Order: sequence, then structure tokens, then C-alpha cells
Amino acid sequence: MSEAAATDTDAAGGVEPAGHFRIYLGAAPGVGKTYAMLSEGHRRQERGGDVVAGFVEAYRRPRTEELIDHLEVIPRQVVEYRGSRQEEMDLGAVLRRRPGIALIDELAHTNVPGSGPHEKRWQDVLDILGAGIDVVTTVNIQHLESIADDVEQMTGTKVRERVPDWVVRKADQIELADSSPEQLRRRMLHGNIYPKEKVPQALTHFFQTDNLIALRELALRFVADESDEELLEHLRRRHPVSSPILWETTERIMVAITAAPGNDVLLRRAARIALRVKGELDVVHVASRDATLPGDARPVDRLRELTAALGARWHQIDDDDPADAIVSFARENQITQIVIGSIQHSWWHFPGGGPIVRQVIHEAGASGIDVHLIARREPPPAAAPSSTAAQE
Repeated sequence: MSEAAATDTDAAGGVEPAGHFRIYLGAAPGVGKTYAMLSEGHRRQERGGDVVAGFVEAYRRPRTEELIDHLEVIPRQVVEYRGSRQEEMDLGAVLRRRPGIALIDELAHTNVPGSGPHEKRWQDVLDILGAGIDVVTTVNIQHLESIADDVEQMTGTKVRERVPDWVVRKADQIELADSSPEQLRRRMLHGNIYPKEKVPQALTHFFQTDNLIALRELALRFVADESDEELLEHLRRRHPVSSPILWETTERIMVAITAAPGNDVLLRRAARIALRVKGELDVVHVASRDATLPGDARPVDRLRELTAALGARWHQIDDDDPADAIVSFARENQITQIVIGSIQHSWWHFPGGGPIVRQVIHEAGASGIDVHLIARREPPPAAAPSSTAAQE
């Protein structure tokens, strides 16, 4: 595992941040996340809170700019990069100012190299939370690691900036900033989201009605899932330990992966299944004891990093019989559902491996374990030129 992945794993299961964390989640740019975040900042300020704008993008929207004008703004740092001057949040300045509440836009943003200690803004936010400062932030649904691939497939737009699911799930509160597809398209036509020169392309690509409907459904489902989790936690606190809790889920999901191309998609699908059934996710990689292929380490390391980003647990098993290893792990760890790729999607590189998928289905079924067979997916079409919708 790389150093970055190890850091992510430690953060996922380590010390909880001291500050309170609130996220405004949206289906797409323009739904009103930043406006809602700034409005909350004003409400807290009126109640006596010490509020600063750590970093806010107004995108030349007059109503948003007006809200920023009435808040204390932490000056941005200017960074020279590839011959141009870029502005980024000054993490050190926020920490030195030590406000009660920091408003920080665009959680998925990638920082300009050389602008600070971290590559991603979500890492900056974790530092600020760790310093005991409350953070209110924004993010769009397509930037969640477990969802980004599906959005690429659906919209044909590359999602380059991603946030690990475990970071979003650390939020004390997630609130949906909602807008109907029709309202979003009207706002786009009126120039309230993008500059007018970008409007035609946006409306015919990322902002197509079908795309917006699907993105909104993803956002609504995610928030509903998180609300259910809050309810379960509330019930756990109120019920005595000795009392049976019939509503608590006991699902445990396992995904069996290889180093072959396409297994990152399989892993994200498994994470989505686990999220929907409120189950824990174990990722099992079975490697042959005789496997000596020189290029194996790099794809496996990437899959381990993705496992950490999804908040799952990684398990490496050395065994020449992958089907037996998979089912044995499932039995020993009380797994209720196994997720595995089809032969085309997830080819197992074992000498004389035989029909491994069929064997897993047969042996798991005999043990009462459900098996999800995930079909191979084609890569998404090329991203539309100069489209920025998926990056905001």
C-alpha cells in the first residue's frame, strides 16, 4: 500500500475530528449549495458565532457575491503554476485565525501543486476539523468515489476530482441542496450557472434532462441512506444493550477481485451494494502462490488505495484454489453476500483455474450465501471537450 493509502486508512478508522462537520450535497452545479452554505454562515453569525469564509467560489453570481461581502474572508494565497497565477485556500491562515466556523466550498477540489501540504481540499478540511473548528462545505454527488464511475458512464463526462466515501460519511449532518432538472436548465439558460458561451454545450451534454434526473435520484438516495443510518444510531443509543434490536442489519458484503483491468469498477459496485443494505464491505484479493508476473504489484496497490477510499477492509489471501479461498473466507467471516465479476469482467489468472465463478456460486449457495455476478461494463465514451460540469 502506498503512503497516501495508509494515511487514508488511518484517517478512516482513527481519531475523530474535533470540529463539527456539515455538508451541503447537490446533484449538479447550480443547485444552490454555495448559497445555502453562505446563508447558514450568516444565520450562525447572527446568533453570535465566529464565522469566516475560508474559501468560497462565487462564479460571478451576484446573489452569492452579496452574501460573501457580509462575511469575514480569509485572504487567498496566490501560487505561480505553469506560467499562470492561481488562487487557493490558505490552510495555514485559517488555522492561525482559528474561527468557530469555517465555510469551505468544493470539498472535491484538487489543490494547485505547491500551494500547501495536501493534494486535496478534503485533506485540508480534515486538518481544520482536527483543530476543533467547525466546517460547513459543499460537494456534488458525482464526486463520491463509489458513484463517480456510474456518473461517467451515464453522462460521458470524466469525473477527475473525487472524494473518498468515508470522508463524506464522517459528516455530522448532510443536507441536500435540491433543484428540479427543469429549474436547473432554466437557470442555465438565464446565465445563472455558467457564462453564456458555455451554456449550449452544457445543455446538450452534462445538463441533459435525463442526466439531471438520474443525478438527482442518486443524491436523494444517498441522503435517504444517511438519514436511515442516523435513525439507527439514535435507536441504538436509546435501547439498552440487553434489549434485542430487531431492526439492526446483519448484512456483510464481500467482493472478490483480481488485478485484472476493470476490477476497480467491480469494487465500486460492491461498495454501492454494501451502502444500500447498510452492510460492511470486505475486499478479498486471492493471489496464486506461484504468481510471479512482474506488473502485478501496481494494479493491486491501486485497488488497495481504492479500498481505503471506499472505507472497506482489504484482505490478501495466497492460495492456488481461488474459489475455495473465497468461499472459505466468506464462511469464516459470516459473509452474507459475495460480489464477483463475470468471466469476461474479472478473469482469474491461475494455471488450470477452471470455471471458478461457477464453483463459487455452487459452494456459496450450499452455505446459504448469496452471490451477485456483475457483468462486464464498457469504458465510458470520451469526455465532451472543454466541459467543466463534472469538475465543479
